Amino acid sequence: MILFAPLSKETRRLMDGIPALINKTFPLPDRFRSALPGDVAELSRLLTSGRGERGFSYLGQPPLLSAYLRYFLPWNLYRLCRLLPGLDITLAENDRVTDLGCGPLTLTTALWICRPDLRSIPLKFYCIDRSGPVLEAGRKFFAALAGENGPWKIHTVKGDIAGHRTRSPLFDTAVEKPSALVCAVNVLNEMYGDVSRSGGETLRRNAEKSVRMLESYASSAASFLVAEPGFPRCGEFISLIRGVFLEHGRHIASPCPHETVCTFAGGQNKKGKKRWCHFAFETTDAPPALHKLSAAAGFPKERAVLSFLSAGPEEARRPETTVRVISDPFPLPHNRYGRYSCSGQGLVLLAGEKSAVEKTPSGTLVNVIIKKDKTDPKSGAFIAEFQV
Repeated sequence: MILFAPLSKETRRLMDGIPALINKTFPLPDRFRSALPGDVAELSRLLTSGRGERGFSYLGQPPLLSAYLRYFLPWNLYRLCRLLPGLDITLAENDRVTDLGCGPLTLTTALWICRPDLRSIPLKFYCIDRSGPVLEAGRKFFAALAGENGPWKIHTVKGDIAGHRTRSPLFDTAVEKPSALVCAVNVLNEMYGDVSRSGGETLRRNAEKSVRMLESYASSAASFLVAEPGFPRCGEFISLIRGVFLEHGRHIASPCPHETVCTFAGGQNKKGKKRWCHFAFETTDAPPALHKLSAAAGFPKERAVLSFLSAGPEEARRPETTVRVISDPFPLPHNRYGRYSCSGQGLVLLAGEKSAVEKTPSGTLVNVIIKKDKTDPKSGAFIAEFQV
């Protein structure tokens, strides 16, 4: 499967209609519309540099909730709709999906938009978030998009996701089977405060707590999806979660092409340069109305970035010469081009003709020949070449 492929024709049609559907579902009086770009900018500040100011109930404020629904919700839907079709997520009739820190049902909505093959399957979604207004908005928007009488049954629960399982009447293992898919999207970094300022040992303990929490909802054959913003500390956190999953006997489905030591563990390569596992892709197929709002708020988005991990049941092992491309292309000496890639041998530099490298976007799995007698002088990575 190709990671981050452009939106399909149907998915793009639905995504292009999302901004208008949001405005229809949550009407914004004209007198407040001019303030929307400023509200988006303020919410962005509270989610980044102003994290300490926002408080737990910040989305209970109507201007901030409106900004979230009109800006952050569609951008998060877009990222997930680029990611989800490239993951091996298989669900059967009456399977349960648990979404921790679900926000306005973002993961559920994205699955409905980009996985039309699942729409007719009876599924149960168990969505937990600490914000009542956000959950209410999510239910209202999903009903506007998908209708109220479909086969998906959605249960929303207001509460703290940590330890919530033991208190929820909606998750009684004597009555309900464990989840086949457990997701945590853009939530673990918030759950543990400012991940970017966490010490290494604190980050490791929180990764262990996170995996225990995710597994408490899951069956032995469950799949997991963890996605976070694509900045360095989140990438390191994802790497630590990966290690805990492996220790617990789970298997890594994506993006890793191997189950050996993480190429990015500790965040530095052989030359000491800071690197982290993340993926970036162009946003040319995002809704035009969303691009317009982003520009007005001062946050034009030509590219989207994220770090993620998909884990699940054991699957066939990939050859040791399979690598996952993780960078943009860049020129090399002798009229060649390269992209950095992840492999069981550590970081490798995939090198070749410009046309071949440019046609191999970030996220692609490639079978290569790794030349351990040659290294990249800049990164210390082994050189890899395309298999002919």
